[in-house]
Amino acid sequence: MQSSKLYVGNLSFKTTADELRAHFEQFGAVTDVYIALDRMSGRPRGFAFVTMGTAEEAKVAAEKSNGVDLGGRQITVNEARPKEDRPAGGGFGGGERRGGFGGERRGFGGGERRGGFGGERRERRF
Repeated sequence: MQSSKLYVGNLSFKTTADELRAHFEQFGAVTDVYIALDRMSGRPRGFAFVTMGTAEEAKVAAEKSNGVDLGGRQITVNEARPKEDRPAGGGFGGGERRGGFGGERRGFGGGERRGGFGGERRERRF
């Protein structure tokens, strides 16, 4: 392990950055704690990143914290991987999305409908 950044998963949504810092300071200096938040709701997503002072401290912290109960949940701790090392795909990828409650939709039935609910409907004439 050469990185000093740890991934901490399966966190309780109530776990705070201060609680994480206090837990990991048992194993060395903690330089940063980042709890991932949902962009839409602003609520915690259940995982965090903790940066330790050295790679050795991170290794010890990962070994001694993985599977430990924190906030009523058994946390998962391992070395954080850079984004480029993660497998591609899965989840909500890029690309353009259409539909929903607004915008233009064209479908079957020979008609054209614009907007969401109660939009104006026009028939095509051939």
